[in-house]
Amino acid sequence: MEGEPTRIMLAVNESTIKGYPNASISSRKAFEWTLQKIVRSNTSGFKLLFLHVQVPDEDGFDDMDSVYASPEDFKNMRHRDCARGLHLLEFFVERCHAIGVGCEAWIKKGDPKEVICHEVKRVQPDFLVVGCRGLGPFQRVFVGTVSEFCVKHAECPVITIKRSAEETPQDPVDD
Repeated sequence: MEGEPTRIMLAVNESTIKGYPNASISSRKAFEWTLQKIVRSNTSGFKLLFLHVQVPDEDGFDDMDSVYASPEDFKNMRHRDCARGLHLLEFFVERCHAIGVGCEAWIKKGDPKEVICHEVKRVQPDFLVVGCRGLGPFQRVFVGTVSEFCVKHAECPVITIKRSAEETPQDPVDD
């Protein structure tokens, strides 16, 4: 008798270089690694759970020099943010459907490390896969690292996938 599929949560984010709807180098790497090393040809044995956390801009204006003059302007801004996140998730969901891997995807807003750990507690996946930029100790102090926080605080096993040297942009903080 077959059991339930293994549920793998993947935290994904947009590229800081190309922006939405492009996935970050680390997210793509974690996804590809999961397919190649874990799922392999056993597509029915796994369900991938994609979580994208949108970080709200402090002033809510996404660093744009724009004038918002009506409630409709703000509604349009919220709709745009949601649409951008959906386009990002669409890449991963389409790939899963193309190869027959079950999946779910959703968007949350907040601090990525806190939201990811909260969602792990809520959803209870078998394990979490996150990409890792491979920052040095100096950069980690100033930028912080979501993957390190998840390893320490997520209530499930965590696998971090580091991008390769040839995939690392000139500024390793970029992704």
